[in-house]
Amino acid sequence: MLKDLSAQSFFMGCLTAFVGFASSFAVVLQGLKGVGATDLQAASGLMALSVSMGVCAIVLSGWTRLPVSIAWSTPGAALLATAGTVEGGFPAAVGAFLVCGLLIVIAGLFRPLGRAVAAIPAPLANAMLSGVILGLCFAPFKAIAFDPLLGLPILVAWAAVLMVKRLYAVPAALAAFVAVMVFGVDLPEGAMAEWSQALAPPVELVAPAFTLPALISIALPLFIVTMASQNIPGIAVLKVNHYEPSPGPLFATSGVFSLLSAPFGGHAVNLAAITAAMCAGEDAHPDPAKRYWAAIIGGAGYVALGLLAGAVTAFVSLAPPILIQAVAGLALIGAFSGSAVAAFKEPETREAAAVTFLITASGVSFAGISGAFWGLLAGGLMMGLQRVVVRRG
Repeated sequence: MLKDLSAQSFFMGCLTAFVGFASSFAVVLQGLKGVGATDLQAASGLMALSVSMGVCAIVLSGWTRLPVSIAWSTPGAALLATAGTVEGGFPAAVGAFLVCGLLIVIAGLFRPLGRAVAAIPAPLANAMLSGVILGLCFAPFKAIAFDPLLGLPILVAWAAVLMVKRLYAVPAALAAFVAVMVFGVDLPEGAMAEWSQALAPPVELVAPAFTLPALISIALPLFIVTMASQNIPGIAVLKVNHYEPSPGPLFATSGVFSLLSAPFGGHAVNLAAITAAMCAGEDAHPDPAKRYWAAIIGGAGYVALGLLAGAVTAFVSLAPPILIQAVAGLALIGAFSGSAVAAFKEPETREAAAVTFLITASGVSFAGISGAFWGLLAGGLMMGLQRVVVRRG
């Protein structure tokens, strides 16, 4: 194996880890806090996810000799940010994370379930995802209204770099956030001393609780968006780059690592899509058979960054919440635009997609169950009704 390692793969692996972590860790923190996690529990969840997906990438890439990149479920984290605290608090959310991980394992081992998820109409899945993301996408502009001197530099940095290199736009926004923190935010006395004490890896074990609202509001939608928005596209990226992975074992393994991270607050790990393209493309190595090292190095980078999750979370907690929400929102604008276009692309399914999108985006809940589930259900009923009418007509 070592003979296949190259400087090119090493650099691309390091870049993959940095971009993957920096571009969406803010979404993860917001998501975990959205379902009731404390700062320590959110830091523990961020650490568990980063370490789990790093080890998972190393295991799968070394085993298959394919560039299998692993990521946390960014759409899933956005879902959590809008779900709100459910009955049972964060322990109930952790119980839902465990159920989601188990469903991912079953989807990998039991083909009919995997096919059932793949059969969910793409317009509805994309409409639900865009509805989930919409609220956080408002945050960059709310940050400017909160304080233009703090919010505007983050947005300007993102937009300027986006025009040059889309991949680095969110890291640039993150760098602007750090600059704003250092030069524009009055930190409380002793804050940096407290931050230095947070360098130790944060670990908090959460005893899970299982409630029906959490299972329906969190576990089921989290499973659907993770499979539809991450795992299935992740396989597609590998195939586009002329690899032929066996999806079942990859899904099941990511589900096992999701189960391992859940008791520490992690919501889900899955196949990567965007960073998968980095490791599977020619920039990782001219020889496709040697690109798996980029994914292995990327996995090692995630482990290293995960061990610093406590320091990252402590630093972020010093800022007004709207600023880190702004970075998270910018990280999701691309996902929002892509999912919205896909949701409303086909004229015959637009009404059903619109119903799904509007109910999900409204944030309404019934019987303690979030709008994401009801939006998908209502959209499915609308689509079924339209098909019945067309057949009878």
